[in-house]
Amino acid sequence: MPDQRDTVLIEQAKIQRMRLGAALIHGHIGERRTVNDHMKRLMGSIVVAAIACAACVGVSFVSQLLTERAQSSTSIQTPTGAVTP
Repeated sequence: MPDQRDTVLIEQAKIQRMRLGAALIHGHIGERRTVNDHMKRLMGSIVVAAIACAACVGVSFVSQLLTERAQSSTSIQTPTGAVTP
């Protein structure tokens, strides 16, 4: 019977040390994040990245279009089809 009590005491001490170590590394249980929180952050980050990429493409397209219009308005075409700067 004493062997069982010693084994139980040793196991309890081991579990307590593991819990204290986990609390030290990861913080209080209430402060830990769940997988669900991480998935929400991941999806939000993907959406924000997609919006940022779409905005960059849109700005690039508009600036290129305005540059082409500015270049075409500065060059005047003559009736023969030759372009003069």
